[in-house]
Amino acid sequence: MADTRFLLNDRQISTTQPRGLLVLDYLRHHERQTGTKEGCKEGDCGACTVLIGELDGAELDVIRYRPVTSCLMPVGELEGRHLVTIEGLNLPELTPVQQAIVDQGASQCGFCTPGIVVSLTGLLMQEGTKVDRTKVKHALSGHLCRCTGYRSLKAAGDIAADTVGERTGVESLVADGRLPAFFLDAPAQLRQIHAETAAEADGDAFDATSEEIGPGVVIAGGTDIYVQQGEDVPDAKVAVLNKTSELRQAMRGIERRNGHLRIGALTTFEEFAEHPEVRKRIPDIADYMYLIASWQIRNRATLGGNVVNASPIGDMTVLLLALGSELVLRRGDAQRTVPMNAFYQGYKRFDKTPDEILISILIPELDATTRVGWEKVSKRKCLDIATVNCAARIRAEGGRFVEVGLAVGGVAPIPLELKATNDFLRGQPIDRSVVECALAVAQTEITPISDVRGSADYKRLLTCQLMIALLTGMFPEHLTAAEFLGPASRSSPPAPDVGAGRA
Repeated sequence: MADTRFLLNDRQISTTQPRGLLVLDYLRHHERQTGTKEGCKEGDCGACTVLIGELDGAELDVIRYRPVTSCLMPVGELEGRHLVTIEGLNLPELTPVQQAIVDQGASQCGFCTPGIVVSLTGLLMQEGTKVDRTKVKHALSGHLCRCTGYRSLKAAGDIAADTVGERTGVESLVADGRLPAFFLDAPAQLRQIHAETAAEADGDAFDATSEEIGPGVVIAGGTDIYVQQGEDVPDAKVAVLNKTSELRQAMRGIERRNGHLRIGALTTFEEFAEHPEVRKRIPDIADYMYLIASWQIRNRATLGGNVVNASPIGDMTVLLLALGSELVLRRGDAQRTVPMNAFYQGYKRFDKTPDEILISILIPELDATTRVGWEKVSKRKCLDIATVNCAARIRAEGGRFVEVGLAVGGVAPIPLELKATNDFLRGQPIDRSVVECALAVAQTEITPISDVRGSADYKRLLTCQLMIALLTGMFPEHLTAAEFLGPASRSSPPAPDVGAGRA
């Protein structure tokens, strides 16, 4: 097995440890970097947070750092990257983040504190970022701290941000003595590692049937597979998609192409939400992302992984389904495109052979008048699995529905496109009576079951409520929530004949 080469703080590392070994376990058991704590080992508590830096820029002359949970990341993906732990952030004196935490009494038992310091420091390392309370809360969103509580932590983040002011970014922090100087040497060292490994096997042409990709565990972001199979993956044959340079090029990035927005399957949630082409089409995408995952998880979870995971309640899956997306699958040199609404064939079953790889996702161009919305209910407001979620893509003209894409999760064995409901709404006026009939049609399409997240009846009710919230939010000039609170709306209307002519 080829060595995995990377930077660990200020040292170059070459390791033969299994590619599927968790970065958390590697740090604690092989490098004795025990400041990175093991907590939940499911990406929920944030105690194991580290920074991952990757070469960026036209000349690969800068490194972009992001906080991630090391309990969900394989060692194989460290190839050519910079891994920074809490030990690597230490200076002879306390850093602004550390000092603020001390001054605000924001640490009691201290177990969670290293990960919190890493995330808040990572926030200050974002070039040109004006750090405010909202960004501090986003940075802390992936951390649980039951001893201390969050008021003092938020205050510490504010004070650290005020201390740094506009001097954010790696170069400014190093120049001001707030970050170790080795960060300035890291880009050149990573370029050297890339140059020395360019001719190795990972530069070979893509082949989904090769030993690199063949049978075994295929890891994209790892945010689900390590939760489900964490004890087995390190000893299994592992293909890390983000490690293979040719795969990275084929499966990352966002671009407009042939009337579609092409999304590489390895694009992370955060990259998707930050991209200007996405924000132009879905202006509120950042608000949605904040509900479905922490910053640390969004930096790891991939759109392709969410799709192929085939969870009936996948948050990005439901949105992509509503957008009318297509999936590009590749095996060797052969490639085919599958409509996403035909991809799912049953619970965790889909139209993909084991030796095919999901390369990219194609989202059709959205008309300037097309509106996109989503709703979600879960036991916690943020960072939780949905009980029911739904999304919509709708274009209207003259007070009538013209193009409709409604999808819902948590009410069927698969992420469900409401095909009959969409067909019914097209051409209909946007008013309460039509929407209530559409709710009845939707009830004929869903087949929820009772489980730990709620009863089947509750999920049927949520489907109605979330559809009302969607449509009233997307078309406030035609609909209001108050209209659906009267006696007539409390009982389900009879399902219309969906084959009948349109009004």
